[in-house]
Amino acid sequence: MLTVPPKVTPRAFERLAEIGAAAQGKALRIAVEGGGCSGFQYQIDLDAPGDDDLVLEAEGERVVIDSVSLPFLADAVIDFSEELIGARFVIENPNATSSCGCGTSFSL
Repeated sequence: MLTVPPKVTPRAFERLAEIGAAAQGKALRIAVEGGGCSGFQYQIDLDAPGDDDLVLEAEGERVVIDSVSLPFLADAVIDFSEELIGARFVIENPNATSSCGCGTSFSL
């Protein structure tokens, strides 16, 4: 099955540069795990890349996704959002049929 990799916005890479992730030898890891109020949930951490990770890179900053999570994130957009309620990395996932109010949990 051909999987269209997710896209990362320039704003997300800019935020990683502000955090200094690359200087720490880390990347933004996006993973999908079972659980959450809608069935699946996103796990977002700073972590070192693994051998089986897809690495998306721009200007030295990296976003990594493990091979198990990749099909759940096909054609998704990873962005950084600053709103009145706070700032966070967000995932616009066209594969999700529903999601919870906070946006960290979804179903297919």
